[in-house]
Amino acid sequence: MSFPRLYAIVDERTAARHGWGVCDLARAYLEGGARLLQLRASDATSGEFLALCDEIVAAAAAVGASVIVNDRADIALLAGAAGVHLGQSDLPPEAVRKHLPTGALIGLSSHTRQQVADSIEAPIDYVAVGPVYPTSTKDTGYAPVGLELVSYAARLHPRRPIVAIGGITAERATAVIQAGAATVAVVSDLLSDDPTRAVADYLSVLGAPEK
Repeated sequence: MSFPRLYAIVDERTAARHGWGVCDLARAYLEGGARLLQLRASDATSGEFLALCDEIVAAAAAVGASVIVNDRADIALLAGAAGVHLGQSDLPPEAVRKHLPTGALIGLSSHTRQQVADSIEAPIDYVAVGPVYPTSTKDTGYAPVGLELVSYAARLHPRRPIVAIGGITAERATAVIQAGAATVAVVSDLLSDDPTRAVADYLSVLGAPEK
């Protein structure tokens, strides 16, 4: 399974702090070449979240991109998104898998060696590891895990993409890929004055995924 090297996360709170609307930011990332987005909108009502997701899924489909919905499998299903990303305290992947269509993607966050190991038998498509570096974007309740946990996850999951997240910058991205990540998930570092150019710069640094 091949993932794009860049997993651009559109976080409603972070976008607002930088003066961006969620849908406008998603379009800027798509214009820059991002082909895998995650939508986070924890402050939105269910109706608002669905409306945002509907609009972004349509924009992504127009350029062949995929959208993953954070936490909310119901929103992902209703909007026809590519899948859902789950945290350790969300519904278990086994339960979610039963209600998603064939081919839908499920990602799972992990923050410790034990959580990485526990996910081996889970019906998921990728494993997210983090926070790799210190980050103020999201309080996970876990200390930075460093590149060591990225490498550990890659060894335990040789057939699943490892998505590294947390404090990743363009300068750090190559080292993260070399440590074993298939993809880097980025939130704050894409929110420069020109997010479209920021995405393009990341893609230039990261190159194409291995086949």
